[in-house]
Amino acid sequence: MSAAIAFRTGYFIMTTIALPLVTFAGFPAISDGAEIQAPVQEIMDATVENWSGDAAEWIDIFGPGKLDKLYSKDFAAKYGEALKHPAMEEAISPFDYDVIVNGQDACPLEGLTLTSQVAADGKEEVVASFRKMACADGPEAQTVSTVRFEMVTEDRKPLIDDIMMENAETKEKRLLKAEMVTIAKGE
Repeated sequence: MSAAIAFRTGYFIMTTIALPLVTFAGFPAISDGAEIQAPVQEIMDATVENWSGDAAEWIDIFGPGKLDKLYSKDFAAKYGEALKHPAMEEAISPFDYDVIVNGQDACPLEGLTLTSQVAADGKEEVVASFRKMACADGPEAQTVSTVRFEMVTEDRKPLIDDIMMENAETKEKRLLKAEMVTIAKGE
């Protein structure tokens, strides 16, 4: 094979492979279900452990190492501002309740499921469903709580951008970032 033919063949192969690579390099990574759920799974694992009755020490889902690793920059910034107004004297949290179980009391969590989906506004979210009062007597033992985690991609990693809590009885919904902004204002 002559040098000219070898060069043209190599050039053809190189452009055939390189062109699609360059074309798709600018697109954001498409996350599969397991990847997008990973930050939420870590938060839910900590929450399950916290309410298990076996936890030696409470796991802070916003603690060092988790805030920068699992949450968006915007969420972390809002949390930092809200933390300047702690809910209790210990200054460990701007909240006086567990934001995942949406209360101060719960039983060991049961029936936890995580579902990835696209919300009505087009954002990716992970929905966590569980029973938080399974050890109770009465209808609340069967009540399923739902928490929605709005997800974003930063630096090619899925991160939690907001947490929407829903009151199981009233169906009232609250966004945690909006609550943090209110706390940061001292309200």
